[in-house]
Amino acid sequence: MDLLKNATRIEKVLYWTFVLTWVFYAVGALYIVGPVLGWLVFMAALIGLYLGPAAPDDLQMTGPVPISVWVWMGFIALMLIVLWIGHYNFDLGLAKVIKSSVGWAKGWALLAIFIFIGAMLPIRRELLIRAQCVVGLHTLILLPLLIAAPLIGMPESIFVSPLKAVGGPGPEYFTVYLYTIDPASGAQRWQFYAPWSPFAGLLAVIMVLCALEEKVTFWKVCGVAAGVAMILMTKSRMSLIGVVACGGAAWLIPWMSRTYAWYIAASVSAVGVFIVETLMFQIQSSIDYFRGSRASSSHVRDTLQRIAWERWWGEAQFFGHGTVEAGGPMTAYMPIGSHHSWYGLLFVKGAVGFFALLVPVLYSLAEMTLFAISRVEGRLPFGLLLAVIFFSLGENIEVQVYLFWPAMVLIGIGTRQWWGYQLYTVYRKQQSKSGKPI
Repeated sequence: MDLLKNATRIEKVLYWTFVLTWVFYAVGALYIVGPVLGWLVFMAALIGLYLGPAAPDDLQMTGPVPISVWVWMGFIALMLIVLWIGHYNFDLGLAKVIKSSVGWAKGWALLAIFIFIGAMLPIRRELLIRAQCVVGLHTLILLPLLIAAPLIGMPESIFVSPLKAVGGPGPEYFTVYLYTIDPASGAQRWQFYAPWSPFAGLLAVIMVLCALEEKVTFWKVCGVAAGVAMILMTKSRMSLIGVVACGGAAWLIPWMSRTYAWYIAASVSAVGVFIVETLMFQIQSSIDYFRGSRASSSHVRDTLQRIAWERWWGEAQFFGHGTVEAGGPMTAYMPIGSHHSWYGLLFVKGAVGFFALLVPVLYSLAEMTLFAISRVEGRLPFGLLLAVIFFSLGENIEVQVYLFWPAMVLIGIGTRQWWGYQLYTVYRKQQSKSGKPI
């Protein structure tokens, strides 16, 4: 491939690690591969940062560390301190402290690490976009088998990897599934290379957003087709909304810098005043439909969120409970502190942990919004960040980053590009004031 001809070693490692997603899934190794990749490349980047000009070309830093990277690294490190305090407050013991610290390294820490990697190392975003589309092609090739599996009576799961011995959130992270049966409706759902269907929906949204930026038509079609198929077959309500909302917002936001777009928006708003009641009714009907389509799932999520909120407020406002807790029949035995990143943070890490994620997310969102408005290259990182934020409202993103890490690297690349664009803008202004040619 042309993109790989001049690729650096780091680029090749990232590219092939993601392209081999289905192979790693087939042996139940994905949950291990993501964190190992992140920490190894991060440590290599730190060596490059230390060596400076003496570092190999693929470990040369792309510039000074952007402020947003410092924000991510600092606040995610704060989460680890909060975790220790929560364990101390509830006397959870040294064994749980160690286990939870390892969990932090495999989860929350990776959010900041992959952003650092994308921002500081000379990685081309085109390579990761192409990797998404290649995985899309592999998915399309496997679709007939996945669709036929329940029709010909094949079992839901075919393999549980012995790698589960290394430990993890649950055996589903090391199980190879062909499909699953929704216990509420009895319908078939597919989760592809994710441990459950809504998680696969997030990966599908990321694939579609990346594929839309692909320049080669064949690969673009593969990525979009596979992403749409995954969204439909996972039957994830959030992914159906997310692909439209995040993709639409990423496409529309560059227009905010154009004056006539505001005139159009004002005109649409003026007309909208007369149809607002009908519009609100339609929106509410759509919400009721989506919630009713899997009412039991919505009830469990609502119950988990209510219990997490009440127990956070009543028992551990500042530093949380330190860890999730087993749920009972009311929550379908789902752990309290799961199924929602923000309620989960309040329950596990308290208000301090909540703001330790909120601050870097808002900072990056502000940067990526400005970047998307200023330059077309900003659409992708802006859309990806929106997707991660959107899915954080229904999933625990810290246990999923091992699979959507390419999105975090691309957000990091967007951070680097925005930082470089800002420095170039300042340079142009200085040159203009001095009267020197630019």
